[in-house]
Amino acid sequence: MIEPKGETEQNLGLMRQIDEQFLETPFFGVRQMTWHLRNDGHLVNEKRISRLMRLMGLMPIYQKPNTSRPARGHKTYPYLLRGLRVERPNQVWCSDITYLPMRRGFQYLVAIMDWHTRKVLSWRISNTLEADFCVEALNEAIHKFGPPEIMNTDQGSQFTSFAWTDRLRRSAVRISMDGKGRFLDNIFIERLWRTLGSGPIDLSGRA
Repeated sequence: MIEPKGETEQNLGLMRQIDEQFLETPFFGVRQMTWHLRNDGHLVNEKRISRLMRLMGLMPIYQKPNTSRPARGHKTYPYLLRGLRVERPNQVWCSDITYLPMRRGFQYLVAIMDWHTRKVLSWRISNTLEADFCVEALNEAIHKFGPPEIMNTDQGSQFTSFAWTDRLRRSAVRISMDGKGRFLDNIFIERLWRTLGSGPIDLSGRA
């Protein structure tokens, strides 16, 4: 976390604690975060925590609509990361799709991230939700970094499509999918979308 200039040591300490807690509970809004800090012995009010969270670009994460539904007839896979210690690059990758609101309609952004380093390995933008742009991003990441051991995604139709799963199987990648409705299983890439929503971000670097 970059420490903004002009903040007191006390506020910087609060911001570090907020950041650590937000990784564990990214659904915490200002009220819940204030309660958490008060229970930890900090004499803070919602106005102060609201300002600090806004300064840090922290917004509660809520599941995005319509991009995580499997298509009828598509195979889904079990979640493989529960209890797994991710200790090295290329052990686990994750991928997700988010909306980019435009003046007329939406564009869709897919990103592929290394779970250990939290580095964005590749990304693509599309004006449709066909699987092709996801597979293009996957091909680029594998070409640059070699295949991971495990790829984790939600159960969206792009990630249950034959084009996506066949590319992974041909590269001997184990396929992992979040449980239905469990968007927090893919927490690090959900955090990327939160960061993206708070302002400009370099997708070639760490989220």
